Amino acid sequence: MKRLLLAVALATLTAGTFAADAPAGLPVTKAPAGAEVYIISPKDGAIVGPEVTVQFGLKGMGVAPAGTKKEGTGHHHLLVDVKDMPAAGQPIPKDEQHLHFGNGQTETTLKLAPGKHTLQLELADENHVPFDPAVVSKPVTITVK
Repeated sequence: MKRLLLAVALATLTAGTFAADAPAGLPVTKAPAGAEVYIISPKDGAIVGPEVTVQFGLKGMGVAPAGTKKEGTGHHHLLVDVKDMPAAGQPIPKDEQHLHFGNGQTETTLKLAPGKHTLQLELADENHVPFDPAVVSKPVTITVK
């Protein structure tokens, strides 16, 4: 179990390091027409416990790990309680509010403090740069009891 937790921690750190090292001014990748990202679960307005599993959905594109340049693919970023969207044309920041899933993950379990929280997905290219136009989900508001 300890090895599994260590492997997950290392994978998360490795995925985030790439974004932190990405230079500004990278090329912006065009999003395919009709591409859509959405949160499958939890549903908007859900009341959840302190640990909540978030499932990511995607239409019109595929998922590939960060660093993989393949047309029509990207990877997920989960924005937690973010008021302003990440800047267009710049790598999405990596912090406790901008969670990177650069290994191609399509779900995660979050531990959140009690209260209302907003969750939103943004898809990015191999360099963690948002697509043009941005492929962003509708925000989902949940309440943690």
